[in-house]
Amino acid sequence: MSSEKSVEYVSDIMTKFTSYIGKRLPTDVKKKQAELRKKETNPMAIEIYDTMAENQDAADKLDRPSCQDTGVIQYFLTVGAKFPLIGELEDILRTATLEATKKGPLRHNAVETFDEKNTGTNTGSKIPWLDWDIVPNDDTATIEVYMAGGGCTLPGHAKVLMPGEGYEGVADFVFDVITSRGVNACPPLLVGVGVSTSVETAARLSKKAILRPVDTKNPNANAALMEELLEEGLNEVGIGPQGLTGDNTVMGVNIESSARHPSTIGVAVSTGCWAHRRGTIKFNSDLSYEIISHEDVTL
Repeated sequence: MSSEKSVEYVSDIMTKFTSYIGKRLPTDVKKKQAELRKKETNPMAIEIYDTMAENQDAADKLDRPSCQDTGVIQYFLTVGAKFPLIGELEDILRTATLEATKKGPLRHNAVETFDEKNTGTNTGSKIPWLDWDIVPNDDTATIEVYMAGGGCTLPGHAKVLMPGEGYEGVADFVFDVITSRGVNACPPLLVGVGVSTSVETAARLSKKAILRPVDTKNPNANAALMEELLEEGLNEVGIGPQGLTGDNTVMGVNIESSARHPSTIGVAVSTGCWAHRRGTIKFNSDLSYEIISHEDVTL
């Protein structure tokens, strides 16, 4: 396949996959919401979960986005240095965003900051947002698509704690954010927590955290315990689905961390709403691909 044909091929696959993400939730999210529905005792919350499931069925049958806010498109790339189209990926994903906007269709959500002008294409300055991890001696490309909606973005918050606040300060910060702003993000939420040195590193890690599958655990035993305790505590608050009270407020809490400066603890929270629209696709060096996040997908 020529270089030009290869670019056209991958652009077409990413156009279809980006469109698909707006219409169908990943398998782990659907399973988790069905599980929470079975555990729920509040009649209003049960009705809301049933309505969410009906919404998903309708989106699937009608081939339409499951939420009117299809977000700002973000791509998180883990790419081998030897992947044949590494230099073309930025153009490929911009094309995919443009085409998915028309074919999805996706709502026009890219507004140029300070100009206050909607571009009408879901592209603009540094949009779609691309976040890169380059892997030496590898020839594959794993691309995670995320639709950053206005609601799930509202609780996003980061700060640097004084060292004396410790991990109790991390827990306090998470509870403050979710109890004050979490209702705006359309619960039940997937809560991502980043712990690092500064606000920007913690914020990036918190976004990476909500790209992890719902039921995964941090490999560090202490971090995994904090994930469990935060999940239990946030559910006990009783905000419930759509903020109308219930037994479960969060689908899970995922923590990602890095080594940090001994005098600071940077902490950030990102949230995924109940319509947590993310997807993962992996391309091999021959451009064959595997969809990791969704079962039984036909693009």
